[in-house]
Amino acid sequence: MVKPTRVTNRIRALRDAHEGMTQGQLADALGVTRQTINAIEQGKYSPSLEMAFQIARVFGVALDEVFQYPEGGA
Repeated sequence: MVKPTRVTNRIRALRDAHEGMTQGQLADALGVTRQTINAIEQGKYSPSLEMAFQIARVFGVALDEVFQYPEGGA
């Protein structure tokens, strides 16, 4: 069983703000599957650091505007 990540994200909100971008459109832009985007959005999977930067770049925002880690979370 895979342990969910503590990292949260705003991908869905960012997709909505970008003309209702679909998970499929984001997946195509990143070269991954829609299922991968869905798993990241739901916190079931943490993307690689490289992919995290690519996601932020697609939306034109800083990495910490997409992903957050709880305070005191070690």
